[in-house]
Amino acid sequence: MSMIITAKDNDKIKYTKSLLKSKNRNKESKFIIEGYRILTLAIECRAKLDYVFINEDFEKKQEHKEFLEILKKKDIRVYKTTNKIFEDLTDTENTQGIIGVVKFKQRTLEKNLTDDNRFVLILDRIQDPGNMGTIIRTADAAGVDAIIALKGCVDIYNPKVIRSTMGSIFDMNVIHATQEEALRILKLKKFDIVSSYLDTNNYYNTVEYNYKTALVIGNEANGINEELVSKSDVLVKIPIYGKAESLNAAISSAILMYEIKKYLV
Repeated sequence: MSMIITAKDNDKIKYTKSLLKSKNRNKESKFIIEGYRILTLAIECRAKLDYVFINEDFEKKQEHKEFLEILKKKDIRVYKTTNKIFEDLTDTENTQGIIGVVKFKQRTLEKNLTDDNRFVLILDRIQDPGNMGTIIRTADAAGVDAIIALKGCVDIYNPKVIRSTMGSIFDMNVIHATQEEALRILKLKKFDIVSSYLDTNNYYNTVEYNYKTALVIGNEANGINEELVSKSDVLVKIPIYGKAESLNAAISSAILMYEIKKYLV
């Protein structure tokens, strides 16, 4: 049975609401996931689900009642609150009536980038949450082994990022690292650094990629920083046939990831 909370100044309410801020997520190593579908994916992926909040309407559907029974069997605490208080725990206008708080691990390159990894994605100051989430989801689909998020990237546990990943946040090995550390370790592990860059004559589909490749995708407005460009083994670009100046970062990354993957299967 759910524990009912109706006071907005309840400690559990205040704690959960605090996780909407990046600094608190990093401090507590926890983040919020929202919606019935992503909660079911979290269970399937054996994510470390700490506890769940539901609103007054969630139990009206039979499938939702069945899901709550699953949570009960797994000894995951469920809290029920009013619709009004529940709205304060999310950053969306049309909530689905359920959120979960998930624990995450702080990953490091030394521990989480293994010798078996052959395909890595480096993200340089990706700032749009929708782009970040879509890139993570696409990397999951394309069989990328790890994503390295450099300083300046949007928080991967931002609620908008989480929604855009469509559950891939539970599958992808996302590691935060400095640029210096990433380049040093990738070079030691014999990776070629391949950067998406407009000022080159190399089209992405005319290059033969190494059996260990790290693909760099740059900031939406400014691209890849010059130091990364200078340290790259290969620069590639996607042809533009129309009048657009460039492609969206998430779209570019998808095209390049699938092209590179052909050489790594």
